[in-house]
Amino acid sequence: MKNLLNLIYPLTFSMFFACTQIGYTQAKTPSAYVDPFIGTDFFGHTYPGAALPNALVHLSPDVYTEGWTYCAGYIYSESSIMGFSHTHWSGVGMVNGGEILLMPTVNQKLQIVPGSLEDPDAGYRSRFDHSEERATPGYYTVKLKDYDVNVELTATQRAGFHRYTFPESTNSRIILDVGHQIGDMTKGELSELKIVDDHRIEGAKGAGLGKVYFVAEFSKPFLYYGTFDATYKTPESNGSIFPYKNAEVGDKIGAFVQYHTAKDEQVLVKVGLSYTSIEGARRNLQQEIPNWDFDGVRDNAKKIWDKELSKITVKGGSEDQKQIFTTALYRSLLAQYISQDVDGKYFGSDGKIHEAKDFDFYGSFSCWDTYRTQHPLLTLVAPEHVNDYIKSIAAKVENYGWLPAQHFLNVYGESMVGDHLIPIIVDAYLKGYRDFDINLLYKAMRKKALELPKSPISKDVGRSGLTYYLEKGYAPIDKVTEAVPNTLELAYDDWCIAQLAKALNKPNDYALFMKRANNYKNVWDSKTQFMRPKKYDGTWLPEIGDNKQEIIKNGDHSYYKYFDPLLVGRRPNRHYTESNAWQYIWSVQHDPQGLISLFGNKKEFIAKLDTFFEMSPVISPPKYVGVVGTIGQYVHGNQPSHHVAYLYNYAGQPWKTQFRARQVMDKMYRIGPGGLPGNEDMGSLSSWYVLSAMGIYPMAPGNTVYTIGSPLFDELSLHPTKNKTFTVRAQNNSKKNVYIQSATFNGKPFNRTWITHEEIVKGGVLQFKMGPQPNTKWGTDKIPTSLLPN
Repeated sequence: MKNLLNLIYPLTFSMFFACTQIGYTQAKTPSAYVDPFIGTDFFGHTYPGAALPNALVHLSPDVYTEGWTYCAGYIYSESSIMGFSHTHWSGVGMVNGGEILLMPTVNQKLQIVPGSLEDPDAGYRSRFDHSEERATPGYYTVKLKDYDVNVELTATQRAGFHRYTFPESTNSRIILDVGHQIGDMTKGELSELKIVDDHRIEGAKGAGLGKVYFVAEFSKPFLYYGTFDATYKTPESNGSIFPYKNAEVGDKIGAFVQYHTAKDEQVLVKVGLSYTSIEGARRNLQQEIPNWDFDGVRDNAKKIWDKELSKITVKGGSEDQKQIFTTALYRSLLAQYISQDVDGKYFGSDGKIHEAKDFDFYGSFSCWDTYRTQHPLLTLVAPEHVNDYIKSIAAKVENYGWLPAQHFLNVYGESMVGDHLIPIIVDAYLKGYRDFDINLLYKAMRKKALELPKSPISKDVGRSGLTYYLEKGYAPIDKVTEAVPNTLELAYDDWCIAQLAKALNKPNDYALFMKRANNYKNVWDSKTQFMRPKKYDGTWLPEIGDNKQEIIKNGDHSYYKYFDPLLVGRRPNRHYTESNAWQYIWSVQHDPQGLISLFGNKKEFIAKLDTFFEMSPVISPPKYVGVVGTIGQYVHGNQPSHHVAYLYNYAGQPWKTQFRARQVMDKMYRIGPGGLPGNEDMGSLSSWYVLSAMGIYPMAPGNTVYTIGSPLFDELSLHPTKNKTFTVRAQNNSKKNVYIQSATFNGKPFNRTWITHEEIVKGGVLQFKMGPQPNTKWGTDKIPTSLLPN
């Protein structure tokens, strides 16, 4: 039922006075505003299952495991479930995860393969109905219609907890499918399992990323048990089943246990995971779920989420806006994953076991996505974790001898363009986070920016196109894939290195990297007014005109022959990363004034920017399927567009930033499964919404300034440091009143379109008066200056 009263989340759950003061009932805590199903349809790639903030285990249902559509294992439009696995990535575009699947069944015939979406009866999967499915933070439940089994899931950081309510049956089974995997990561070691006794199964999943070790304990002793290997198929069977066998090694192996159950009898299973060893999984399970109190674990998960979600409080706005905002905050806080055991041990990037002493180790960084919004948001709402993120990066450098870029579970490789752990490190350091070895990290980023890795380190982890970038000042399209973004994003990363060099009093390095920060100008074509692909010989890639688009082969490298500003294209031939020339004009976050100068003047710049938002969203074939969430050529479903609405501030027309920022919030974020305009990408889409709803945006992480947008709520407060509160108030705010008329900060006139991190963490009240028409004078006297010197 919709609550018509204003909402502010209580800072503690026992503060009845605060709750009654604002009309907020104790029954509806922050977690009640979270809908984990938002983003589970179309291409959001989120999952609805049970997980905690910063956790290792993410326990969720899988409906299918092959193809880009099923990156999260779950999509809302399907109607049958394969089972419930323990690892999932939050909204990524890679098909991976799904380790250690359990599935309760009740049928005459034992089946050991899941069957298909088209024919669920061909395997152990079951149909379900969304009317019998529910999810809240840390809890998920669904009724399996084929088996009349009710499934409930909850989790701790390193363990999943299942509660299955069976009907009366002599064929109640639980399938443990170790071969299950989202995608195909079977190139590593073989999987193994061992049925230790009549209530425990242990083993390891070989997933191409080291191993995922597990220990599964069952509340009821097995009546029957056995193993299977689904690799072997005969006309009579969908695999080989081995009753009473207690061990198995292979690729598509698993185990089954069987019971006689009474009506509504509950069987519980708790599963501990580890990336180091079975012993580690056992310790994790024993420490985090020592007993069989499912309700206690679920209630604790809710308390944890209510506390985390209380870090930002809001008043005003519609019920839908509160749900979208709180769910976005939930996704933002969910997306960083620890990798270490309870004793601190973790599997390092050198293939050895290490120990994280006095910090949590994070094994994965989806930094091409998260450096823009998610990590900057966490410096405000999760300051207790920021040092650990950077310590984890430092540990990786120590273990491997090299600075990684985007990577998952220590598998190094430049999977996306740029070198974007650098802005994450620099942004944290310049915002005052210092509990890590910054000199080690600075040496690593400097080395990576100046030289390619040597044996025994793989060359795949070096900066793509670095040799040409150093020689030419740009990446040539006839030598380097995605050459234009390669140039633009490395120029930004070099600017970040320069900021750190300045802070560490390294003037020569500062001068070197500030010079390289200007390299973006080397791919600017003043004739077409685009960042345009350039060849090694210095000539522009020719315009397509009436020519047919072709692919040019140059050894192992290939690229589209002609420049078409609307072309997105596909790897490995494309000129731009998941974007086209229209979307990458603006990727000069560190020097907006310099970018404006390339256009000649602000008038020309604004005209191009207006056209960008207003022109047709049609793109040239071959299309890229990930381009979703469009306003003109603005593609909110892809990160390179995320800062563009805020560029009007730098050109002296902040009212257009206010309009566009609010337009994106209103149009692109919705309630329901289809509520995200693209891949969630480990919290990046959600963090954009949280920051923009606050009325601020980090234009260039590595600079401690946020630019101003249009605040969404009547009042929003956060607590960036102990005993400090920063509040944004928007007087006369509404869906139509999106324009700032005037502003004050701590009672004094505020007539600029930026605010510093230092001002926010000191606390205070930033108050706006809103209206339905632009005030074309507010914020124009003090236009944000260039971050590069003239």
